Amino acid sequence: MQGVHTSGAGPLVLSDAEREQLVRWARRAKTAQYLALRARIVLRCAEGGTNRQAAMDLGIDESTVERRRARFIAKRLDGLQDEPRPGRRPSILLDQVEDVIVATLESTPGSDTHWSRASMAARTGLSKSTIGRIWKKFDLKPHLQDGFKLSTDPQFVDKVVDVVGLYHNPPERAVVLCVDEKSQIQALDRSQPVLPMMPGMPERRTHDYLRHGITSLFAAFNIADGAVIGELHRRHRAIEFRKFLVTIDKAVPRELDVHLVCDNYATHNTAEIKAWLARHPRFHVHFTPTGSSWINQVERWFSLLTDKLIRRGVHTSVKALEDDIKAWIDTWNEGPKPFTWTKTADEILNSLADYLARITPPATENKQTN
Repeated sequence: MQGVHTSGAGPLVLSDAEREQLVRWARRAKTAQYLALRARIVLRCAEGGTNRQAAMDLGIDESTVERRRARFIAKRLDGLQDEPRPGRRPSILLDQVEDVIVATLESTPGSDTHWSRASMAARTGLSKSTIGRIWKKFDLKPHLQDGFKLSTDPQFVDKVVDVVGLYHNPPERAVVLCVDEKSQIQALDRSQPVLPMMPGMPERRTHDYLRHGITSLFAAFNIADGAVIGELHRRHRAIEFRKFLVTIDKAVPRELDVHLVCDNYATHNTAEIKAWLARHPRFHVHFTPTGSSWINQVERWFSLLTDKLIRRGVHTSVKALEDDIKAWIDTWNEGPKPFTWTKTADEILNSLADYLARITPPATENKQTN
């Protein structure tokens, strides 16, 4: 047995078995976060110090530490589960709940790709409704799938600090423009007329369509007022990007510096573009990390354009598509709205670090004999 008397609170004594179980809960990459936090609280309290010191170390309220310490002392490992409702005895033990969570996160049911309530119920002996309540409690949704991409840019941190710093503290006597191109926009015409929305029935359209060509939109989003400089080209090479830079140069007052936030697309880094920038020293380029388009505010504006015009648009020619895009930009600029960037660089990097810690299995450690 290991025991440490903690000033200002009752002693918290851990057996070797309890410590091993708590460490396993706290370090397993996919453990439900509520259980991992409670395990870390108990482990931290066992190290010594006051409840306030433990709370500061873990970044949580002191009252949470006090409550979890007291429940562990009173009920040991069972004290890490939620308190039962008054007048009702808990019907599912903590180890059963953990078994469902671990099985959901770390295994698959035979040849199936993911668990269903029925298959998990058959595995555990619990009812389908109980499985559903456990999944809802821990926000587990085996039937859903999402995508992600982690940047491998070796300068990721420096670029995040640079770009986010521009958003929060733009330089004086300068304009900050988020720049990118939305390429391969298709002029699509449905094979049959769209049937309009009616009471009790949504708008309907055929699943097949006719292609009438493509265009590319070059856009610069002003983070200060939300105004957009847009230009359409049938191709998106370095020469078109240079033409767009000329358009920006003409649009921005001469007395202002121009800070461009853009990605590492090849057309932004050619010798021709570098030479043009060298001849225009008021232009300063800030590259976003590779694979991190979310940090470029113009991408959010592109999403609005896609949702409100392109996705459901019907166009019989590229010119018709381009005319609609120009008109939409003109309407936007009549009452532009900037986006509010709230996250600091530290918050973004800390959030990413926490995410990586959750998805990366811990290294195997040699057990030490106490």
